[in-house]
Amino acid sequence: MAWMDAINDIVSRYSGAGSGTASAPADPHQDYANIARSAPPEVMADALSHTFRSDQTPSFPEMVSNMFQASNPGQRAGLLNQLASTLGPTALASIPGLRNMVGNSGNVESVTPEKASQISPQQVQQMADHAQRANPSVVDMVSGFYARHPDVVKAIGGAAISIAIQRIARRR
Repeated sequence: MAWMDAINDIVSRYSGAGSGTASAPADPHQDYANIARSAPPEVMADALSHTFRSDQTPSFPEMVSNMFQASNPGQRAGLLNQLASTLGPTALASIPGLRNMVGNSGNVESVTPEKASQISPQQVQQMADHAQRANPSVVDMVSGFYARHPDVVKAIGGAAISIAIQRIARRR
């Protein structure tokens, strides 16, 4: 794991060696960004998935909504397409204001960046909630998506990012 050598100093601050807990670092956002430049995407996805499922962080739907707000239009569309594919047309149409994502043929239509700009963070939170209940593996899908967009992950907050880094530190 040569990538781990490149980030060893960072992750050692999060490992909690000896006491089992780590003190809060000064800038977990920058540490996360530095790790994301070296670590493989699957490592980052695992860390995010762990964070989304942690009882020490806000709910998965809430964190997804926050990241949606921090995303650019293309990223928003990508997230919405992932959530919509998990939900399917019937569940999607049951969320207020999202009926327009289901085409006349009854199929989920691909979300464009333009359409994504018409969706509110609250609707995304509802989508993520429905999707997680329908298919818990959506957490892993969204984790894989945002592992490729580490600049957006800062929207989940420093404490949640610290949990993700601690997960990476345990891989040593």
